[in-house]
Amino acid sequence: MDSTSLKGLLEEHARLEEQLADPAVHTDQARARKLGRRYAELGPVVRAVRELDETRDDLSAARELAAEDSTFAEEAAELAAKIPDLESRLTELLLPRDPYDGSDVVMEIKSGEGGEESALFAGDLLRMYLRYAERHGWKAEVLDSTDSDLGGYKDVTLSIKSKSADVDGVWSRLKFEGGVHRVQRVPATESQGRIHTSAAGVLIYPEPEEVEVEIDPNELRIDVFRSSGPGGQSVNTTDSAVRITHLPTGIVVSCQNEKSQIQNRARALQVLQARLQAIAEEEAAAKASDARRSQVRTVDRSERVRTYNFPENRISDHRVNYKAYNLDQVLDGDLDGVLDALATADREERLASQSG
Repeated sequence: MDSTSLKGLLEEHARLEEQLADPAVHTDQARARKLGRRYAELGPVVRAVRELDETRDDLSAARELAAEDSTFAEEAAELAAKIPDLESRLTELLLPRDPYDGSDVVMEIKSGEGGEESALFAGDLLRMYLRYAERHGWKAEVLDSTDSDLGGYKDVTLSIKSKSADVDGVWSRLKFEGGVHRVQRVPATESQGRIHTSAAGVLIYPEPEEVEVEIDPNELRIDVFRSSGPGGQSVNTTDSAVRITHLPTGIVVSCQNEKSQIQNRARALQVLQARLQAIAEEEAAAKASDARRSQVRTVDRSERVRTYNFPENRISDHRVNYKAYNLDQVLDGDLDGVLDALATADREERLASQSG
């Protein structure tokens, strides 16, 4: 980035600081949150620019002094060695950011090939993500689910929200989870002790804070029904659960976990909004670039992104050749190893495309 652009970022940071100091801004919480997130995003850039400028100034002064006193030559050499690292760090900070990195998410987990074993694995994935959210202090909530006979899930929808307005939110960590997750293990239903392979699909969308895709009410079919618990047992004597069908796309969203029909309707509309937004983003990105990473829409074992091998206690992510033998810990929510590997690969890819 040239010096003019950097100057613009520094000026924007200063303007944001002034705006956030104005009490009137905080009467609009949505605006204050947006400004605060952008201010936090620019903070590391500003600090890196200032450190680089200071180091360059110190180097210039050390070289001048070294001409008169050789003891300053060593200091000049140390300062000169720091500059490439500082420049590299600044370049990385200036990479284009995913605009949804600070967003909360809606996640869907669907069983696929493998029948009841796949449904049980979908339940394992749900627990893994719930435990991961708990470790990070996020709020995770199951919005809707369809149980299987043996205690797994045919499908389940959940929202995961951060409790703070961090620049790097839930989406920044979980956005690469979309795709087919394959499991290899001896199912509970297997009497001969043979290892089976089955799969479950994960779909994930950033949950928009504000409505960006217009939804025509005339294109919705809204049905209400009674909430049900395990085994179809009614848990509510009123028709509080809501199912919304978006007629143009055929997308069906339901929510039954809120206390009232109004709350379930609002929550279901939020999920529909997130799904339509994700589709719109994908369509726009597909036109702009063939290299966009897309989520798998079918639960086909051949399109796997990750394998969970129980006999070897091994987890493998096939996109980045990641392999570790701590599957038991991963399923208990210790996902940071594989997520860090995915984030590092993405950062290196963006650096390479920037330099290319």
